[in-house]
Amino acid sequence: MKVRVGSRESRLAVIQSELLMEAVRSAHPEIELELVTMKTTGDKILDRTLDKVGGKGLFVKELDAALQEGRVDVTVHSCKDLPMEENPALPLVAFSRREDPRDVLVLPEGVQELDFSKPIGCASLRRKMQLEQLFPQATVAPVRGNVQTRLRKLDEGQYAALVLAGAGLKRLGLEERICRWFSTEEILPAAGQGIMAAQMRAGEDTSFLDAFSDAEGTACALAERAFVRELDGGCSSPVAAFAAISGDTMTLTGMNVSGIKDTITGPVSGAAALGIALAARLR
Repeated sequence: MKVRVGSRESRLAVIQSELLMEAVRSAHPEIELELVTMKTTGDKILDRTLDKVGGKGLFVKELDAALQEGRVDVTVHSCKDLPMEENPALPLVAFSRREDPRDVLVLPEGVQELDFSKPIGCASLRRKMQLEQLFPQATVAPVRGNVQTRLRKLDEGQYAALVLAGAGLKRLGLEERICRWFSTEEILPAAGQGIMAAQMRAGEDTSFLDAFSDAEGTACALAERAFVRELDGGCSSPVAAFAAISGDTMTLTGMNVSGIKDTITGPVSGAAALGIALAARLR
């Protein structure tokens, strides 16, 4: 059996695809794995923010086409980069264990303190809204590109700091660049942040992904995505959600378009329903 794994070309995307491949290889050494990389529209358009050019779907369009046309068998994504509406023909079939979901502050190399005379670079309205509450004296400006491109722009002096997902820096081996971890109370993460998602064609055997799939990661992704989907939160919206699990209980915190947050608690087994219920309260 051969499985072709589709991925964006970026270093982080390739590392995440390799993590899935390692999990499959350890459980199914008999499966032959091939990595197929491609550049997506979202990787090519870097001069405008995502909400101006079509949203998160730009990062999956080419991968979806490769899946539909049978050029790859499974695609791997950062869960937070996926549109909330799923294509029934291309379902999300597995979610990984969650890496640290928090956002982090990154300063230019050799710099110890935040310089408020320059903007803080971030790529989402969710971060911008919460950063402006944390640092009222700061200006926040958009930054696009993969992690390495953003770090280069930072070190060249274009920004005072960047706010990025800590999980991506950890997976890239760049944890030493992190100057501060924001608590989830300070900056609520994006839905699915730190979780990887695998996508396949409907009706295909997904059992080879059992070693990649994680029950807690799955429950958190389902709850958070249901919340954002109910509130029509796309990339042009600050809507965010974060689920924490203790035993059989999930605590889900959500933020609506006005920046108002609320928390709900319920059974892990009803993760998606919890997201829908919290969205109803914050609508």
